[in-house]
Amino acid sequence: MIKWIGAILGYMYFRFGGAILGYFIGSLLDRVIFKNGRGSIGGFGNYKIAKEKFELNLLSLSAIIIKADGKVLKNELNFVRNYFIGNYGKDYADKIFSKFNSEVKKENQDIEKITGFFKRVTPYETRLQIIHFLFGVANADGAVSDLEQKKLKDISIFLGIRNLDFESIKAMFIKNADNAYKILEITPDVSDSEVKKAYREMAKKYHPDKIVSDDPALKKGAQEKFQEVQKAYEIIQKERGI
Repeated sequence: MIKWIGAILGYMYFRFGGAILGYFIGSLLDRVIFKNGRGSIGGFGNYKIAKEKFELNLLSLSAIIIKADGKVLKNELNFVRNYFIGNYGKDYADKIFSKFNSEVKKENQDIEKITGFFKRVTPYETRLQIIHFLFGVANADGAVSDLEQKKLKDISIFLGIRNLDFESIKAMFIKNADNAYKILEITPDVSDSEVKKAYREMAKKYHPDKIVSDDPALKKGAQEKFQEVQKAYEIIQKERGI
């Protein structure tokens, strides 16, 4: 249920890309993060306690990103609030925000401690989606500042995210001249034949059929990445006339 609410809310505010992100994170909350609802997460004996801990820590990371450039912007606050309302309903979201403001917000936000929780209780794929979500928070005002990028990088390191994966997610939010090359994991000085080879390898690597899972969220994420690879190759083809 959460995944569909997240997809609808994401589409309302951020169109197709937001729908995919909302569906993806919602589905992970539904099925992956909480171990298919079996009532225990990473040593937590109580499902509700673990779920709340996850949400409060996600809010903490969101707060770190929002404050990273010294400006607390309404667009970024609304992005986070709308995400929580869409996924959990207004009453529960209000409860979580109230607890965060009264118990967590006053504390020094220790990135290493917060990310340590996620490393203990969530799989790598979930941590990738946390970085994706945080990029969405940073980009809610239309741009990801250098200070926000630095903080996102710090968080990704503590989460154990590989640099190539971080750069791949970053390239989906920050557009520049070399973006297409970064998505294909090559540099602009390579030959046309190397571009074609890189495209074949990346298309094979990220093809949805490679996902060994019945989870629709994982398949949708793979499809999005596969489409990004195709778009990157088309940009380079047009640029080079190949």
